[in-house]
Amino acid sequence: MEAKSIVLGVEGMTCNSCVQTIEQHVGRMNGIHNIKVSLEDKNAVIIYDSKLQTPGTLQEAIYDMGFDATVADSNPQPVLLDTVFLTIPTQSSLSSKQICSALLKNKGVVDVKMSSDQKTAVVTFIPSVVNGKQVMQMVPGVDLSISAPEVTPGTCESSSWSQASSVVLRLKVEGMTCHSCTSTIEGKIGKLQGIQRIKVSLDNQEAVVVYQPHLITAEEIKHQIEAAGFTASFKKQPKPLKLSAIDLERLRNTQTKGSETVLKETSSMNDTKTVVFRIDGMHCNSCVLNIQSTISALPSVTSIVVSLEKKSAIINYNPNLISIEVLRRAVEAVSPETFKVSLPEEYDNVALFPTLVSTLKSPLLALKDASQPLTQVVVINIEGMTCNSCVQSIEGVVSQKAGVKSIHVSLTNHNGAIEYDPLQTCPEDLRSAIEDMGFDASLPAQPSPEVQLESHRTEPPSKVSPAHLVRQQTKTVSKCYVQVTGMTCASCVANIERNLRREDGIHSILVALMAGKAEVRYNPAVIHPSAIAELIRELGFGATVMENCGEGDGILELVVRGMTCASCVHKIESTLMKTNGVLYCSVALATNKAHIKYDPEIIGPRDVIQVVKDLGFTTSLVKKDRSASHLDHKQEIRQWKRSFVVSLVFCIPVMGLMIYMMVMDSQLSDAHAHHNMSSEEMEALHSSMVLEYQLLPGLSVMNFLSFLLCVPVQMFGGWHFYIQAYKAVKHKTANMDVLIVLATTIAFVYSLVVLLVAMAEKAKVNPVTFFDTPPMLFVFISLGRWLEHVAKGKTSEALARLISLQATEATIVTLGPDNVLLSEEQVDVELVQRGDIVKVIPGGKFPVDGRVIEGHSMVDESLITGEAMPVTKKPGNTVIAGSINQNGSLLISATHVGADTTLSQIVKLVEEAQTSKAPIQQFADKLSGYFVPCIVAVSVVTLFAWIIIGFVDFEIVEKYFLGYNKSISAAEVIIRFAFQASITVLCIACPCSLGLATPTAVMVGTGVGAQNGILIKGGEPLEMAHKVKVVVFDKTGTITHGTPEVTQVKFLVEGNQLPHNKMLAIVGTAESNSEHPLGAAITKYCKKELDAETLGTCTDFQVVPGCGISCKVTNIEGLLYRKNKMVEENNIKNVTLVKIEENMQESVQPALIIDAELPATRTSQKYSVLIGNREWMSRNGLVVKNEVDKTMMEHERRGRTAVLAAVDGVLCGLIAIADTVKPEAELAVYTLKSMGLEVVLMTGDNSKTARSIASQVGITKVFAEVLPSHKVAKVKQLQDEGKRVAMVGDGINDSPALAMANVGIAIGTGTDVAIEAADVVLIRDDLMDVVASIDLSRKTVKRIRINFVFALIYNLVGVPIAAGVFLPVGLVLQPWMGSAAMAASSVSVVLSSLLLKMYQKPSPEKLEFRARGQMRHKSPSEISVHIGIDETGTGSPKLSLMDRIINYSRASINSLFSDKRSVNSVVLSEPDKHSLLVGDFGEDDDTAL
Repeated sequence: MEAKSIVLGVEGMTCNSCVQTIEQHVGRMNGIHNIKVSLEDKNAVIIYDSKLQTPGTLQEAIYDMGFDATVADSNPQPVLLDTVFLTIPTQSSLSSKQICSALLKNKGVVDVKMSSDQKTAVVTFIPSVVNGKQVMQMVPGVDLSISAPEVTPGTCESSSWSQASSVVLRLKVEGMTCHSCTSTIEGKIGKLQGIQRIKVSLDNQEAVVVYQPHLITAEEIKHQIEAAGFTASFKKQPKPLKLSAIDLERLRNTQTKGSETVLKETSSMNDTKTVVFRIDGMHCNSCVLNIQSTISALPSVTSIVVSLEKKSAIINYNPNLISIEVLRRAVEAVSPETFKVSLPEEYDNVALFPTLVSTLKSPLLALKDASQPLTQVVVINIEGMTCNSCVQSIEGVVSQKAGVKSIHVSLTNHNGAIEYDPLQTCPEDLRSAIEDMGFDASLPAQPSPEVQLESHRTEPPSKVSPAHLVRQQTKTVSKCYVQVTGMTCASCVANIERNLRREDGIHSILVALMAGKAEVRYNPAVIHPSAIAELIRELGFGATVMENCGEGDGILELVVRGMTCASCVHKIESTLMKTNGVLYCSVALATNKAHIKYDPEIIGPRDVIQVVKDLGFTTSLVKKDRSASHLDHKQEIRQWKRSFVVSLVFCIPVMGLMIYMMVMDSQLSDAHAHHNMSSEEMEALHSSMVLEYQLLPGLSVMNFLSFLLCVPVQMFGGWHFYIQAYKAVKHKTANMDVLIVLATTIAFVYSLVVLLVAMAEKAKVNPVTFFDTPPMLFVFISLGRWLEHVAKGKTSEALARLISLQATEATIVTLGPDNVLLSEEQVDVELVQRGDIVKVIPGGKFPVDGRVIEGHSMVDESLITGEAMPVTKKPGNTVIAGSINQNGSLLISATHVGADTTLSQIVKLVEEAQTSKAPIQQFADKLSGYFVPCIVAVSVVTLFAWIIIGFVDFEIVEKYFLGYNKSISAAEVIIRFAFQASITVLCIACPCSLGLATPTAVMVGTGVGAQNGILIKGGEPLEMAHKVKVVVFDKTGTITHGTPEVTQVKFLVEGNQLPHNKMLAIVGTAESNSEHPLGAAITKYCKKELDAETLGTCTDFQVVPGCGISCKVTNIEGLLYRKNKMVEENNIKNVTLVKIEENMQESVQPALIIDAELPATRTSQKYSVLIGNREWMSRNGLVVKNEVDKTMMEHERRGRTAVLAAVDGVLCGLIAIADTVKPEAELAVYTLKSMGLEVVLMTGDNSKTARSIASQVGITKVFAEVLPSHKVAKVKQLQDEGKRVAMVGDGINDSPALAMANVGIAIGTGTDVAIEAADVVLIRDDLMDVVASIDLSRKTVKRIRINFVFALIYNLVGVPIAAGVFLPVGLVLQPWMGSAAMAASSVSVVLSSLLLKMYQKPSPEKLEFRARGQMRHKSPSEISVHIGIDETGTGSPKLSLMDRIINYSRASINSLFSDKRSVNSVVLSEPDKHSLLVGDFGEDDDTAL
């Protein structure tokens, strides 16, 4: 018996059920050992017995199942077999013959031979199908055991043999969502017997298992993972090296004993030989690594170098231990067993390869070298690392090995640099140590001269200075990507970039707000990616290192003209590969195309093009399709239009004939009714009509013409339907096309058969045919499809508009010193490189995201952010690709190009959203699946029902059958009527409208949302949002601005001692050096009040965290002089307007009191400034008065921060700072409540602040002091109460809660769509968009429901009418009427969806008008505050009547002393009096100075 393997290409598979069907069907066939069908690769790999099956029979078997099968490789490959020796127990119940036949029945067993003494069975099996352990268990009731070769314990080979018997298995594991899944799998599988190690990677969705195949099988491991609730599949079948048993025996027995000395080993190595094999079938470096790692593990092989380019392997081996033939077979056996290995003619002429052989000499020979340094460094390539825990585990294990001084593993570069002592270990040992951990490790193919570190004899080797080591190591800069969450605006980006640039070892950092990604270039010797992520986390953002982020590579497709032969190709490829920064290059002479991968950090696309041009070739970019042509359905529209026209051309004459016949028939029947003609006379009259004239007996002119007109329609008009219907039936599904084809074919075939029968019988009376049905059906159906595709094209308009925003060209300029323009050139937008200076003229589009370096302008960003007002741009501001420059010319430096731009990310989001399915649509799809079979059944029932009814009671049919005349027999009338009814049923039923109901509405809905600045990620959130019952708002950055602002400044000294402007100038200058948000708020406020861009000079700046700052301030006189001059001018203007001459002096005078002299005439004064809290003042010996303290406490109770300022030792001001509520927040909350939703505030802030904010916006339920991790629990708690929750957050710490909520709504600012967790992203920082998103969802779902009603009612009413249920009422449908109605239903559904385009966002003005007089601030008694994660609310204390009176009077008295409010204002302003204690009202008064 001989087992062979063949690969068959299989076309026509659509899903996994097709795969299973083929595998089950073919697997059952005789002589098939194994079959593996791949849906992705569209092929089947079959291992079969060549005596029982041939490639042809296998191909036919698959073909019979309805799939197309092709033989990929005409000559099948022999399969490598393995042998096991089984000992048969002496007291066995079965004879040896019975055991043989029992074994041979199993899949994977090829041959069984018995020894002469009948005690041992030699079983030959296919190791990729079964293993030895399974073979042992194949005969039930007989205990077979493997007779293993004896191995003496303690010898070297026993350990290496146990090592070799471990197998590395890679499994793809799907369904893991978090790290607890990985630890579950690792915990469960790790406990199984025979499992040595397991590592599960969440990012790669894979598990690497090292196990002992004699204890556990790969199938069992897979089964155990599946039992844990995950789906597992083999990435690569576990394959230890497969040599026949005899070869293994030789390898095992002839291994050198471990007790022998090193010298002896060295001498045995001296008689090694070198062989060169040619290897065909290697595709990439993983093949190379695979061969190297497998063959170098053989004890008889000292070294191996495999070259992909030369397709060769040079192996240094010991001829005493292994022969060349065995070696050749060993290489061929390497997974995936597709390598063809042959010997060159003069393989032993090693002189041809002197350089290679010298590098292959064993490291042991180097021991003789006296000038051996104390340490060496080797770089080992490591594949299979997925995350930092892999890095740590490798570093941990290898650093423990004897002789290893230090190790540094780089995840990004896939390698590890190890410093080791060559006297104690060698690179090969280190490599195998890493490989034993389950990673693929290899030494560089051409070992670079090892880096020798000079270490002086005087100091021990471990004391080599690390700095020296760093200098000796590679001086390259590594690059890593960090996923950053929680960025909300451009200032977050600036904050991260500014702080990280200061760190040692970081060369540059670029943060993309939109993608939430930071690209960092760093020195790996100084800092690690994990440390970089930690630095970002310390700044208050979430950060994780992104693994295997290949976005770093740029890809370039070029058209190269002027190549004539292969040498041109070689010239281009070799030159480009030598160019620094080009990673890969492939040039095809036939297509004139070049595919180039490059590192955008080192080289750009224009540089690559220049290199090719310098070689003398002309080159240009492959033009990308920038239009949204894939969205406009143009091709389908063309196709259906053509189909409609063809059908119409043939349909019009058919309709003419039909109408003529109907008219004539009615005249006949009238004549029959009035003149009482006999049947014979009727027949004579009938046949005398022109169209009834018989060309041949039984063949009338009418039928002949109808047949001629019907054939082309059936062939050409219906061609597309036939193809689609065939494909559907082939895959055992039924769709719309199947119904249409059934209806038209049955009508056509029935008519043809009837006609042929009539001709055969030479009938006098012409039979009645249905040739008019197919043309009319096809006309209406193709018209419907045509209109439907036109409408579908319209639904994608929003996305097409977004795509068309992208600019196609950019003007790149070269700048000289002092930003002088040297040159400018127009290039394709794909050729813009990061860091290029791009010029954008007024009216031009920004081609890329960038930072303005020169110029001032207004920019219209409305198409991206939905913000109607133009935004001012000046140097330092960021600009977004796709926005339009309005009035000034700008020079920008490109920061994000290509697919990284904000616009590209938005387009990607919208595209993904429109292709995702809403759950309601999945229901519709399911329904459509059952729909077609049901309709066919109804149609058949209708046919038989009418035949039976007709024969039982002919009068009913006679009465309602149009065009009945006596010249036709009753049986023919009944059958014709029954056929007509059943065909009409097939025609009228339409699953299409059901299928279109949801996707069209979702498409229009998401498109309209994107135009309004609401990005909805798919159908599911769009549908879920209307079910929401609770809306949870985060406080900071969502309800409030998220940045502190000064709300009140109280001056504590008289204006004549220290003028107010002067104090603001001093305080603002002092805080201008502070990085604290409160300091920034004070500086911003002072600049605004003084109307100045710059302030004075600050020196001796000191900051004490948690207390305050101290510094010296100078140079503020010029600032004040400018301010006073302006006041003076304003006063004079006002006076001239009023024209009161007498008062002029008085009004000008006060402005002149303050130092109004020119500062030039006096020396600048120096002020000593302290700003901080009470403790800071008391530390510096300043006393805070009681009333000041009381005011501070009042502010603090309202959730504000109060700061004291002292100038030259005098306490002169109190500044209150708070995070202010967004102006639209109150209206948004009110509107949501009026929509019937419960609104909750959730914040990590203290309860005082939370209560104050809640009262301002009208929220009554508050969760305060909630940790980010507890926010998730809170959302879960609300969901457990049976409520659907929408969470609105800005992403800083809300992303887990956003992901947990039924609908996560993330508020972006400007360009922020950085939030992965959210389902809905609001591009603008506007809470009214939360209302709009829920409103849009409700409108869309309503529209979907209307669509369903359209579709279902139409089918529920249409089918019974067609079946003739309403015949007694006189309702009869012809087939063509049915198809017209069917087309109308699809079109009506699509048009109904398009009505969503009219959607207008609820306008704040209208909502404000509606809410007028009903919005009011809540009093504390109405607000329940829950602290932390517990549910117990600390509602406002229920005050007794006495308490209320006391509190009210106290508040009134306080307000009397206040320098701001009168008693009247207190009494009138607030209905709930005791809320004065906490309620924050009179916001406008507070900010007044």
